[in-house]
Amino acid sequence: MANPEDNLFKNVISHAKEYGFIFPSSEIYDGLSAVYDYGQNGSELKNNIKEYWWKFMTLLHDNIVGIDAAIFMHPTTWKASGHVDAFNDPMIDNKDSKKRYRADQLIEGVIEKLEEKIEKEVEKAAKRFENFDRAMFVSTNARVVEYQKKIDEINTRMKDALSRSDMADLKQLVIDLDIADPISGTKNWTDVRQFNLMFSTEMGSVAEDANKIYLRPETAQGIFVNFLNVQKTGRMKIPFGIAQIGKAFRNEIVARQFIFRMREFEQMEMQFFVKPGEEMKWYEYWKEKRLKWHQALGLGNDNYRYHDHLNLAHYANAACDIQFNFPMGFRELEGIHSRTDFDLKSHEKYSGKKLQYFDSEDNQNYIPYVVETSVGLDRMFLSVLASAYHEEKLEDGSDRVVLRIPPPLAPNKVAILPLMKKDGLPEKAQEIMNLLKFDFRCFYEEKDAIGKRYRRQDAIGTPYCITVDHQTLQDNTVTIRNRDTMKQERVAIAAVKSVIQDSVSMAELLKRI
Repeated sequence: MANPEDNLFKNVISHAKEYGFIFPSSEIYDGLSAVYDYGQNGSELKNNIKEYWWKFMTLLHDNIVGIDAAIFMHPTTWKASGHVDAFNDPMIDNKDSKKRYRADQLIEGVIEKLEEKIEKEVEKAAKRFENFDRAMFVSTNARVVEYQKKIDEINTRMKDALSRSDMADLKQLVIDLDIADPISGTKNWTDVRQFNLMFSTEMGSVAEDANKIYLRPETAQGIFVNFLNVQKTGRMKIPFGIAQIGKAFRNEIVARQFIFRMREFEQMEMQFFVKPGEEMKWYEYWKEKRLKWHQALGLGNDNYRYHDHLNLAHYANAACDIQFNFPMGFRELEGIHSRTDFDLKSHEKYSGKKLQYFDSEDNQNYIPYVVETSVGLDRMFLSVLASAYHEEKLEDGSDRVVLRIPPPLAPNKVAILPLMKKDGLPEKAQEIMNLLKFDFRCFYEEKDAIGKRYRRQDAIGTPYCITVDHQTLQDNTVTIRNRDTMKQERVAIAAVKSVIQDSVSMAELLKRI
């Protein structure tokens, strides 16, 4: 029997292509694995998400500024950051299906199943007991304690194998956990090998003189190498942040689940520089702030949760994810990390340049600690698109598909639709469009019956439709239709802007945070 969530995901993917949100890249040449193009509506939605993030960071915080660093960086940057030596994924193949996997993700799949079993036990107990104490239950219930013990054992062993780069032990863990290939169902695995995720190329006009460089695997390092440039030219005082939106590239072993994991993707990152010893205070601050930013969109507070990292990266002393309930389950949407002083200290060592901050209040120099917030723009796009997608059965027996995109993020804010292509209605509709297009992104359409046009705008996610009819020519009023309620009201043309302004305003959305 088909999983409804799988069907939902397939429908979202199909809808995204049909209505100009996302296309497979180079599709006329049969596409390129895990690479996608954003269409006319997708690029607008994507830009609106960027604006929402950028204004939150730089408009609502007077101690955060933005930069746009180059994709190409000096190759020593990636040696200093640890990417040359340590940016690897453990790769394993199934000999029967010929499919390739990340060994750590196969193991994490076992952990996820154990966590799901714990949640089922918790849910059953919560229904039985009126004054249910989750913490007490989790720590005392024998079955849950056994599941948690198993999770801890697996995590400890996996973390130890990865820290020692012991690929043989990692394979043995796959075997001991009796993990089968989901395609072939067999356990005929190859050895685990390390696979570096960076794309490399050459810079130089003559091959013999070329230098090996990399497409950046993250945007953060462009911020770190510009730390002093920004601090001095902006006269920034700690604590302060540097924000950036930009492309990154990773040669993923297994890029899957549509735009959730791609080889070319976009990040929205902010590095917040703080006084050593104060990083945990700011870490908790940004965890709370970033969750509120997501929840302000109204996609459902229950669709978000924190997930603390048990296996910390080499540069971190604390890390957690904000997970979102995607069609395939809860997955990472944003990461908040306390990166210590690792990055600046390492770049200081490799460059020979002093990367320290002079604190005039304490009269001392020090290398700041860093708290990072990093959200994948493409994953953010998917969270909005998937949660907005609704299939509805209407009272008259007809069906409609509607994208309930938060109005400030919608590709078009208003569609202007003349009822007929004659009698001066198109000309009047164009007049109205000219009045509104400098305030809102407008869409004009005059083809097909008005009902079909409403359905197309619902499917694109346009919050409002304005219908221009013969009465408009008489009294300068129009019909405004609401996407979500489908209710229509008659208003004067002069009042149209005020009717829809607050609903689609980015400023009003930011005020909710």
